[in-house]
Amino acid sequence: MKIIAINGSPRKNNNTAIVLKNALEGAAAQGAETEIINLYDLNFKGCVSCFACKRKGGKSYGKCAYRDDLSEVLEKILNADALVLGSPIYFESVTGEMRSFLERLMFPVLTYTEGYKGLLDKKIPVGFIYTMNVPEEYMKEANYLQALRFAEVDLERLFGSCESLAVNDTLQFNDYSKYVVEVFDEEAKKKVREEQFPIDCKKAFDLGARLIERV
Repeated sequence: MKIIAINGSPRKNNNTAIVLKNALEGAAAQGAETEIINLYDLNFKGCVSCFACKRKGGKSYGKCAYRDDLSEVLEKILNADALVLGSPIYFESVTGEMRSFLERLMFPVLTYTEGYKGLLDKKIPVGFIYTMNVPEEYMKEANYLQALRFAEVDLERLFGSCESLAVNDTLQFNDYSKYVVEVFDEEAKKKVREEQFPIDCKKAFDLGARLIERV
């Protein structure tokens, strides 16, 4: 069994990456082979609307025809058994790179048929992890999760299932005094990092294990 993690954060060793690695550890505990891919290491575009993936009898039907650094990654995912995505939340949404990745991942396997059915001949359980600076209370008040459902619904339909995990009130800087930051309490942030972040990492570990159990 193989699970792939996609890191949609520009930082390869911070909150999102750490939580993703915990998810992979959970999957590995269930016997899965793991791999993490950092989107910001790749040179790629979002969907270019060529529609080659929709052309009747076309050699690229059901596959993305555009060739760039993402092409091999997409092939790996379609040959994997499970997938876990991770992105920080910027302006109430996933990063631009993650959004572009999702376009290239989902559009080729989506059909313009009744119910917008998918073309995959197997189910690939998906986990989606969001890391964000805002506390859980604000996330709920502002309906962040409802807005983030934009991709989850499509992932469920096309890949079989999608489970999400929100990690809140993350630590942005090791030293807040170096930046203009008036609205956050550094000590409160560090307390959340010490007390809550390990719990979130355990939740990610459990998520990774569940994804493999569903294979």
